[in-house]
Amino acid sequence: PGALDISPERMVFKVRKRQRGEQQYRRQAESGQSLIVQEGRCRLKVNLIDYLDTGLFLDHRTVRLWLADQARDKRFLNLFCYTGAATLHAAVGGAHSTTSVDLSNTYLDWLTENLELNDCATPDHRLIQADALAWLEACEETFDLIFLDPPSFSNSKRMAETLDVQRDHAHMIEQAMRCLSPEGVLIFSTNLRRFKLDEQLGESFNIEDRTRWSIPRDFQRNARIHQCYFIRAR
Repeated sequence: PGALDISPERMVFKVRKRQRGEQQYRRQAESGQSLIVQEGRCRLKVNLIDYLDTGLFLDHRTVRLWLADQARDKRFLNLFCYTGAATLHAAVGGAHSTTSVDLSNTYLDWLTENLELNDCATPDHRLIQADALAWLEACEETFDLIFLDPPSFSNSKRMAETLDVQRDHAHMIEQAMRCLSPEGVLIFSTNLRRFKLDEQLGESFNIEDRTRWSIPRDFQRNARIHQCYFIRAR
């Protein structure tokens, strides 16, 4: 409170620690308190108390603002969409359509609220409750922008198999590129600190490392907070 010059009642303090299994998704409180924050042209609901995550990943702010600028008249796909902040920016930015896929009904309900907050809850913005990787493998649609930000690891009981981003990323990227339009862009991101991109992907696709650009200035001291790549067809 002294450093920030605010009262203790207006502060929320959280401790980063290793979370295992379903632990990271469990409620930590039942306050039901939410705030509406502004990012670019979007209004987003956040909850600072009830869950470990707030509903808005700050480290992807630059990517979301870029999507808002690039999405006009584009078909946008958001895989492992979480609460859909990237979808919201694409929708407000004038996307022709958006498709958001996540296994969690809680997160999709949160995305619905975010869309309603911004007058974007229309049939053009589709929400799909599914295992994102299984859905992608069956997908026969084409998109102009794809945001692929999978968890580092998941063993959800509702998934057919475990997901390990280091082991599985090449397959995920290949499947996503199959659904990308010829002039489209796939944005692939991961928070796995020891992640190494499969070099063989470069033989099939044009890959640009946009990690440094993608991290907001507030986070620049920790340049490995995530890795970000723009991937295009050759």
